[in-house]
Amino acid sequence: VHLIPVNPVREDGLNPKSRKRIMPDLLTEPPAIDPLHEAHVYCNIPSIAERSMEGHAPHYFKLVSVQVLIRHGDRYPLYAIPKTKRPDIDCMLVPSRKPSHPQLEAFIKHMSKGTAAQMDGSLSSLPRYPSHSLCEMGELTQTGIVQHLHNGQLLRETYINKHKLLPSDWTAKQLYLETTGKSRTLQSALALLYTFLPDFDWKKINMRHQWSTIFCSGSCDCPMRNHYLEEEQRRQYTLRVKNNDLEKIYVDMAKIVGIPTRQLRASNPIDSLLCYFCHNVTFPCTKTGCIGMEHFKVIKRHQLEDERERQEKKIYFLYALLATHPFLNQTVDRLQHIAEGKKEEVFVLYSAHDVTLSPVLSALGITEARFPRFAARLVFELWQDGKKPKEHFIRILYNGADVTFQTSFCKDHYKRSSKPMCPLEKFASFVKRDMFLVFNSTSYYDACRRRAL
Repeated sequence: VHLIPVNPVREDGLNPKSRKRIMPDLLTEPPAIDPLHEAHVYCNIPSIAERSMEGHAPHYFKLVSVQVLIRHGDRYPLYAIPKTKRPDIDCMLVPSRKPSHPQLEAFIKHMSKGTAAQMDGSLSSLPRYPSHSLCEMGELTQTGIVQHLHNGQLLRETYINKHKLLPSDWTAKQLYLETTGKSRTLQSALALLYTFLPDFDWKKINMRHQWSTIFCSGSCDCPMRNHYLEEEQRRQYTLRVKNNDLEKIYVDMAKIVGIPTRQLRASNPIDSLLCYFCHNVTFPCTKTGCIGMEHFKVIKRHQLEDERERQEKKIYFLYALLATHPFLNQTVDRLQHIAEGKKEEVFVLYSAHDVTLSPVLSALGITEARFPRFAARLVFELWQDGKKPKEHFIRILYNGADVTFQTSFCKDHYKRSSKPMCPLEKFASFVKRDMFLVFNSTSYYDACRRRAL
C-alpha cells in the first residue's frame, strides 16, 4: 500500500495553508493489543479475494525462480480440554458448504486418482484429503483445504498466467516438493498445487518427505540450538508465572472442568479454544459452568504479550539463526545455481508448520511479521535484470506483503538503489557468513558449539 500525502481539508471544504507544527505530538502509549482481532487474523477465514504484491517488478526484469514455504491450513486441535466434549467439526469435504471454492469438487475428484504420484516413504500411506465426519486430532479441515486452494490460485495468476514461470509442458524436474510427514501438510501442499497447476499429471509429482519440522535435513546436530530453545522455554515459563490474570483464568477454567489447574495448563487449552473460535462454535460447558470469551481473551492476550517479549529478549532469535541455517543455506544454493543458468527446480514448495515458519521470519530479521496464521505463505522470488543479465535480485513476501526491506541484510539497500529488490549476493553473504557473527563464528558447525557474545 502506497500512502499518498494530501493536504488536510477543513470542514468548510477549503484547503488550509500548510503550516509547520510548532508543538510536537506527545509520546503516546502503543495501541492496546486486541486479542479478538488478532485471533481473527490467525484464523484466516477465506472470504474476500486477497490483494498481493507477488510478481511485482520493473518490466525489464525476468522472473526465473520462486520458492514458497507454507504453513498448513486450518486444522482440528492437537490437544483436547479434558472432561469436555470435543468441538463438533466435520472434516468431510462438501463443496456446497461454506467456506468453499469453485474448484473444490474438481480437487476431490483429482485427489482420488493420485496413485501414480511418487511419494517418499510414509507419505504414500497418508490420505490425499480429509475425510472424517468428526475430525481427527490435528486433521486438516475443509477451511484448511480452501485456504490453500486460494493460495494456489493466487500464485497461478501471478507466476503462471502473467510471468510464464513454467511452460505448459513442464516436467517433474522443474518442481521441487517437500513436506513433513503429517497428513495436514501433505494435503495443504496438494491443495495449493492443484490450483497452481490444475489437473496436473500425477506422474510428474514427486513429493519428498522431510522428517524434521525445521527442515534441517542432514545438518540437524546443533547442541547450541537446543540450548537456546531450552532458554527460550524458560523465558516463556517465567512470563507465564508472573501473569496473575492468566493464573486466575486457569484456576477458574480448571474448576469448571473439574481437574487440577496444572493438568488444564498441560492440555494447552488455547489450541482447542482457537478451533471453537475460528469455526464459530460455542465454547464448552459442564454442569459447573461454561468456558467463555473472557477466558479466551486473557489467554490469547498473554500469547500476544509472549510474542512481543520474545522479540525483545533475543533468545529466540539466537535459536532461530541456528534452527533455520540448513533450510536457508539450501534455499540460497538453489537460487545461486539457477542464477548460474541451471534451469531445474524453478518452482519449489515446502509444506510445513508454524514452528518452521516462525524461526525463518525471525532469522531473516522480519520482526514486524505476525505469528504465522493458518495457511501463511513466505515466498522467495529470484529475478534477472534484463539490462544486465548477470545480475540477479530477490524479493521476499509474507502473506502477499513485500517484506524484502524489513530483512536485516537488506533493510538499508533501498536507500541506495532504484531497484525495488535486494541483490542475491546480499542474501547469500548473510546466510553463508553474517548469520554466524553474533556467535563470533565463521561456520554453522562452529556456531552450533559456541555461545553467543
